Amino acid sequence: MSAPTGSHQPARTELRRFGVWRHNGQGSDTADARLLESPPSSAFTHTDPWRVMRIQSEFVQGFDALAEIGPAISVFGSARTKPDSPYYATGVEVGRRLVEAGVAVITGGGPGSMEAANRGAAEAGGLSIGLGIELPFEQGMNEWVGLGVDFRYFFARKTMFVKYAQGFVVLPGGLGTLDELFEAMVLVQTSKVSHFPIVLVDSTFWGPLIDWIRDSMVAQGLVSPGDMDIISVVDTAEDAVKAVMAGQAGERVAAANG
Repeated sequence: MSAPTGSHQPARTELRRFGVWRHNGQGSDTADARLLESPPSSAFTHTDPWRVMRIQSEFVQGFDALAEIGPAISVFGSARTKPDSPYYATGVEVGRRLVEAGVAVITGGGPGSMEAANRGAAEAGGLSIGLGIELPFEQGMNEWVGLGVDFRYFFARKTMFVKYAQGFVVLPGGLGTLDELFEAMVLVQTSKVSHFPIVLVDSTFWGPLIDWIRDSMVAQGLVSPGDMDIISVVDTAEDAVKAVMAGQAGERVAAANG
């Protein structure tokens, strides 16, 4: 599959930036780092109680920004995916097909596969959402995000991915992608969320991980065999969207019957 071409430019309907991006050579000095590693200080604005107020504000602002977006699916994948990669082309197609299926697309707002999904959604005329994060290296929101929200804290951002989406589509990625994937699996396993489809795209990439979970964790009784049903693996954007939308429909049916 070739990467998409074209010069269509995205239209930013609204861009809300709640995080404060202050890098300029500050290295790892981010809000998360300061929260977890900061030394004691007598200044009130540097104490944990003060940070709790900032965290609360971040949740409130995120809820306010996303409350009216309607049905949505979160798409994850590597920020390092190149525009000429087959993964990028798949991401664009996933974003486009999700919009055509009637849902908004949520990504981390960065480059690579996130940009690809946002691009597909924007080019299809749908709502393209980016949830950015303050990092020690500047990334910025990709140009295809229509509604963007920057976060200081990973845990606040990760809450939004789950709260405002009815399922995940996961493209090949690195540690951040695995972090989102396994956290979502735990939320389903522990019934914190129900009828939440998690669809992995590209069996060649994900197959070794699935085999390891089954052959090591399940085989040793560390994971229940039924937990493997939490995820499904497909090889095309078309099948990914079909699978995640089928799971979303199951959620609506369950809610109606409940």
